[in-house]
Amino acid sequence: MAIGVGTLASLSPGLLPRTPGAQAILTALLVALALGVAGMVRFVLRRRGFDINRRLPRVRLPLLGVMSALIAGAATLAGHWQNLLRAAMSTAPIGAGYWLRWLIEAVLIVGVLVGITRGAGWALRKLGWARGVSLAVAMSGFLYLVAAPAVVGWRQATYAGANATLDPALTQPVSAATSGSAASAVSWSSLGAEGRKFVSGAGPARVYVGVDSAPDLESRVALAVRELERSGAFERSNLVVMVPTGSGWIDSNAVRGFDRRFGGDVALVGLQYSYAPSWVTFVFGRDQAVDAARALFTAVENRIRTLDHKPQLYLYGQSLGAIGGSSVFADDADQDRRTCAALWAGPPAGRVHHAGATVLANSSDPVVHWSPALLWRAPDLTGTRPDAPRPQWLPVLSFVQTTADLLAALDAPAGHGHRYGTDQGTALGTC
Repeated sequence: MAIGVGTLASLSPGLLPRTPGAQAILTALLVALALGVAGMVRFVLRRRGFDINRRLPRVRLPLLGVMSALIAGAATLAGHWQNLLRAAMSTAPIGAGYWLRWLIEAVLIVGVLVGITRGAGWALRKLGWARGVSLAVAMSGFLYLVAAPAVVGWRQATYAGANATLDPALTQPVSAATSGSAASAVSWSSLGAEGRKFVSGAGPARVYVGVDSAPDLESRVALAVRELERSGAFERSNLVVMVPTGSGWIDSNAVRGFDRRFGGDVALVGLQYSYAPSWVTFVFGRDQAVDAARALFTAVENRIRTLDHKPQLYLYGQSLGAIGGSSVFADDADQDRRTCAALWAGPPAGRVHHAGATVLANSSDPVVHWSPALLWRAPDLTGTRPDAPRPQWLPVLSFVQTTADLLAALDAPAGHGHRYGTDQGTALGTC
């Protein structure tokens, strides 16, 4: 019964096409969770003298037949839904091989998880409850005090290493109007991996300051303003403050979009506040995005006030960058007063100031849907652009499916999921 419930939950409709491997992982995790809950329920009932196997032996076979039929029907509907999504996103449909691979991989993963659980149970019975609890407490202490910090440190070192890696395919800019050039006070190596991508290649004037470009936020903001002055960015007619995602990434589609929107008469400035993936920063360091966006925008805004020639000031952010950018302002009126216009692409749960802003949100983007409230109520999708069939909201299940889709949000075809094109710039409003 538990296996069937977990499998049925995993086959409920999601927002994006899914590989058989991704579907198998979700199915296996939900089946393992259902088995765990069922085991606890059975344990409690047995303690109260009620043995399900002895009391209800005749219903097991009919239940098995009903559950098998339900799973077959759910798989058929899931396949139809997958192909509807794939047709809307111009990708190849799935066939019978998809479900064969899903079944094999799901069974293998469940087998491994059950094996680990039973092994732990066997060890607990051998040790006895007192020793087992003592060992569990000791292991928990070890994990909390030693293993967890070690893993966090390792991951931080991994992120830092990726940030420092020099991509030989990228060339250092030669234009003095761009950070990282020989004329720039920001060295090429300090820009970080995403900063080097941002300033490389042809396009508008671009200023970028990496986490390693200066020791703290205040000095990085001051350096960004000096770079804007040195590069002649304040002499342009338009200036866009671009708030990166958690890793420091700024979508190259947005760069091309702003270049088209302003006919090249624009300067772009970004400030890296983290080199961890956006989801890590969103969960553990969201304030970094807010603090960096506020500090940079306020500094640029104050400098523009002192100029005779005042460029029009705009603000852009994608994903976590949209949250950080929108947090610059107290409310919609403050946003309208201090910017010509703002553009938010794929804002998490749509939590941005909307008045006077262009909000780009695909209906298939799990980032736009996801929030803890999705457990008990449907998301507010006002203003999203329909780009694919949208599943009916279901309590708990929609949260589970959307969480699984988050992992592949950037793997969707262009114009779907968390991928937005050059309209990130061309759709920007006017003063």
